[in-house]
Amino acid sequence: MSSFTDSAQEMRDELIQLRHSLHTTPEIGLTLPRTQEKVLAALDGLPLEITTGAALSSVTAVLRGGKPGPAVLLRGDMDALPVAERNDLAYISQNDGRMHACGHDLHTAMLAGAARLLAARREELAGDVVFMFQPGEEGYEGAKYMIDEGVLDAAGERVVAAYGMHVVSAMLPPGLFASRPGPIMAAADTFLVTVKGRGGHGSTPFRALDPIPAACQMVSALQTLVTREFDVFDPVVITVGSFHAGTVDNVIPDDAHFQATVRTFSKDNRTRVKRRLMELVEGIAAANGLSVDASFGMGYPVTVNTGSEADFAGRTVEGLFGPGRFFVSPQPVMGSEDFSYVLENVPGAFVFLGACPPGRDPASAPYNHSPEAQFDDAVLPDGAALYASLAFERLAAH
Repeated sequence: MSSFTDSAQEMRDELIQLRHSLHTTPEIGLTLPRTQEKVLAALDGLPLEITTGAALSSVTAVLRGGKPGPAVLLRGDMDALPVAERNDLAYISQNDGRMHACGHDLHTAMLAGAARLLAARREELAGDVVFMFQPGEEGYEGAKYMIDEGVLDAAGERVVAAYGMHVVSAMLPPGLFASRPGPIMAAADTFLVTVKGRGGHGSTPFRALDPIPAACQMVSALQTLVTREFDVFDPVVITVGSFHAGTVDNVIPDDAHFQATVRTFSKDNRTRVKRRLMELVEGIAAANGLSVDASFGMGYPVTVNTGSEADFAGRTVEGLFGPGRFFVSPQPVMGSEDFSYVLENVPGAFVFLGACPPGRDPASAPYNHSPEAQFDDAVLPDGAALYASLAFERLAAH
């Protein structure tokens, strides 16, 4: 496996160049034509079977191993965020209001590097590798689109394992990999509420049906619901991020609206919290003589690592880089991931990689999605080497 690290370091400059090129031209959503073009250029000349998506600007590349065996999948997401970058970098975003604030440009460059590493040792591969270059991770369900278009069966048979990686600009020291068996990232759902009353003059609230106090009661009651009805060791997080009602100080509005994100780590809690939220807002509305329209939108499911695959990822990291480079996270992360759709279909693991730049403290550095988030290019060779090693060693073990 050490040859992957050596070879990855030899291509360090090319990986950095690709990452910077991607960073300057970020694209969002499912349609990423310039990003797709750069990925195809990076893969040009390699012995890959390449297809592009119909419903999205995806790239699926299959490397056929020189020995018979199953197929494994490596995934890198490619899309950016609608964030205006605030960094002083030579390769700052040139697309106004768009930024690779979550490090997907690193994922794409590392996966392209892994394709080169594995292609160079194709004759040793005991099976096939599917490279999944995915748009639309940031809320567009790009992984689901690619699954529907057949990425899991791109090699001709269902992959036996899948691996994804994600850099973080804070939280972890640079170069440290982290994962865990079981849930690693949360399900992310949306709760939308409109409290319906009857408007009136602010001086005579008894002549109206004021929706604002009832909506405020609901917001407070959501937090009590979490702490009093759900086990702290199977956590639920509900955050109201939007609340709107009224236009001026002396008019009681007809309606009040709020939106919340709901994070859970188990199917039982996900089902239960949906039911209890609906009961709660309906009960408070009725107690105040009001009506309510509420909806619970299901987002990305829980990202669940297969225990054996998470253990394998940890062993592979330590085999490549030595002891001390892999951290078993004691708890999952409240963020969400559409790689969860892949792991619902096949065994696999999702791994984090610390990419906090030198001079910044991981405990306080701007985190992913911040307009000031930065990622250290030095992790690119290690990420590429790990991607390649996960595929190579998993096929050898099978």
